[in-house]
Amino acid sequence: MTNPKTAEKPPAASVDSAEVERFSALAAEWWNPDGKFAVLHKFNPVRLDYIREQVTARLRIDPHQRTPFSGLKFLDIGCGGGLLSEPMARLGAAVTAVDPSEKNIKTASVHAQEQGLDINYRASTAEQLASEGARFDVILNMEVIEHVNDPAAFTATCASMLNPGGIMFVATLNRTLKAFGLAILGAEYVLGWLPKGTHQWEKFITPAELHAWLAAGDCPALETVGVTYSPISGTWRKAADTDVNYMIVAQKPAG
Repeated sequence: MTNPKTAEKPPAASVDSAEVERFSALAAEWWNPDGKFAVLHKFNPVRLDYIREQVTARLRIDPHQRTPFSGLKFLDIGCGGGLLSEPMARLGAAVTAVDPSEKNIKTASVHAQEQGLDINYRASTAEQLASEGARFDVILNMEVIEHVNDPAAFTATCASMLNPGGIMFVATLNRTLKAFGLAILGAEYVLGWLPKGTHQWEKFITPAELHAWLAAGDCPALETVGVTYSPISGTWRKAADTDVNYMIVAQKPAG
């Protein structure tokens, strides 16, 4: 059974109220594979494979176990409707999933209950969790950082919640002309994969910027991989090209 909570929120510099309102208006769409978040449903397999591959390798866990994440505390920050939270719970993780949108949390909580999954969903922020002294073994910071007000501070707050040896994944969009053409003009205005206005190009983040923020938070990046879309197969895959979408895995020193 899920445990939805709405906590009192301290000042949260990272939260962009306009972004929260935009995604709140789409809350009912999260679990519709043909709806407004169809592109995330297609993107999910490559994210899940990468998370499982990296966590088991970095933490020396047998990847063939049915629930390899048993005993690990995960944070899914900016969880939306729970598209990543639910698979992590099925793999055995104790998942705390946080989003500033109460509508998103309600959608995520109801869906998880229907699946019989125990996920600690909270309408809250990274700053709130950090102020409570929360600590995690793995933090999923996926497609979130380009929607916050102060991405450097947000990265530092997330890194501060990692246990020694803990891992953080960050997925975002590169601030390139190619990303503007494909992720905004193409995906939002031509193909209609995403609602218009989902992204602002000036809030995209270069890998160099993200590497510097992670290093400043004592959580250096270990690997950066691109993610590209094949229109022929209709699938996403890992690639060397980081010009548009990319993922970073970073790890706090063990001690």
